[in-house]
Amino acid sequence: MQRELMKSKIHGATVTQCNLGYVGSLTIDRNLLELADLLPNEKIQVVNLNNGTRFETYALEGEAGTGIIGANGGTARLCVEGDQLLIISYARYDEREARGHQPRVVVVDEDNQPVA
Repeated sequence: MQRELMKSKIHGATVTQCNLGYVGSLTIDRNLLELADLLPNEKIQVVNLNNGTRFETYALEGEAGTGIIGANGGTARLCVEGDQLLIISYARYDEREARGHQPRVVVVDEDNQPVA
């Protein structure tokens, strides 16, 4: 049996830009991608804490150290600059792996920098 569990999460990310003219995705600072064990083009679920919207898209790598969280294309209609997001990825684990799995959670401050 396979179980689908949260693999990683970026908690409290602040939207820094919205770009309706882009084809789609959520741009995320490369440092945050690495800390959260997310790959470019990986499927993510996004929860907007300001309006309750949930949507799926894919991660796009942004410049390291900039704190960028950019909503692109259709996702730009679901949030505005300043909104706080949860960015979640999931993975399938076999029964043995699932029992010992610990998700990677990265909590960020208002500038999208990781906090201890």
